[in-house]
Amino acid sequence: MADLNQVVSIEDLRELARRRLPRAIFDFFDGGAEDEVTLRENRAAFERVRLLPRVLVNVSKVDMSTELLGARASLPLAIAPTGGISAGRAGAELILARAAKALGVPFTLATPAAFTIERVAEEGGRLWFQLYAVREHEFREKLIARARAAGYEAMLVTVDLPVSGKRERDPRNGFRTPYNPNWRNSRDVILKPAWLLEILRYGLPGMANFDGYRFTTPKGTDIATAVGREMDAALDWEAIKRIRELWPRKLLLKGVERPDDAERAASIGCDGVVVSNHGGRQLDSAAPTLEALPHVARAVGTKMSVLLDGGVRRGVDILKARALGAHGVLTGRATLFGAMAGGEAGARRALEILASELERAMQLCGVRSVAEIGPDLLQKSGSEP
Repeated sequence: MADLNQVVSIEDLRELARRRLPRAIFDFFDGGAEDEVTLRENRAAFERVRLLPRVLVNVSKVDMSTELLGARASLPLAIAPTGGISAGRAGAELILARAAKALGVPFTLATPAAFTIERVAEEGGRLWFQLYAVREHEFREKLIARARAAGYEAMLVTVDLPVSGKRERDPRNGFRTPYNPNWRNSRDVILKPAWLLEILRYGLPGMANFDGYRFTTPKGTDIATAVGREMDAALDWEAIKRIRELWPRKLLLKGVERPDDAERAASIGCDGVVVSNHGGRQLDSAAPTLEALPHVARAVGTKMSVLLDGGVRRGVDILKARALGAHGVLTGRATLFGAMAGGEAGARRALEILASELERAMQLCGVRSVAEIGPDLLQKSGSEP
């Protein structure tokens, strides 16, 4: 078991996860598409932002809570949907749902989870559901009905995956679906005893919400291709209108980087957008989300919720995203690394680190509440504001 008392950053959790997991599994979570330009730029964009802190403000108490999609959250943060995660830690979806509930933030369940929509709902807390628009419309509508019946408060429809991105780490590592150790990776698997013992005990996870789905890809296909081939490349605005008719609660489009797309989402009744490039796993050279954010926020920020994901590794990143117009952020890899490194305790530790860093950043910037975080904190082109 990892010594979480020694962990002081998300990068520490990432390193613990890397040591625990076989390379193929770690790279599936950690990697991006093609040359991974967008993956790196998502992070680099945060590092380029500079702040101009206020001074002589009483920051002995700060309030990090805010409203996300109509209800209070302890932080302007939700856990992002991440698929296939129980391959890295048995029960990962349940672990993350419990950690989110304990820390008072929403958890988003991915469609290709190892546990059903209904089973995760038993954990309680604020639950959102991410919908992959698969080609079988009837099956897609059943997923929507199940999430509605199970009480999920929001649905995030992924719209940036008409086909899968070219994730080159996976075929190089022999990562296929279902994952089976082979001559390429068997030595690495043997050298990861903690992971191996867990897999021997619980088995390799499947995709519980796809029971009854007629897959068109043969076994042995690499995982990104297998999932991508089941996506509806014909998904369009009319399909989103149909989903809007079926889903009476909060509806967001995840994967929006253009202001005109955000405006159209608002015009057909969506409640928000997630400025996202799929964590750098789809179109390589897509704009880093933090740089796309202010344009989207200016277009629709007063009409609908604007959330951001991609590259969040520090609490100060949440402050920067808020200053640039986001109402909150989604974090995928940060909490995932926590779960991979240390189970539920590791996932909680990830959230605690982000919360502690956000609190410190707010105090150092002279802001006492999330509502006070605004563009005046941003240094503009290296000059005074």
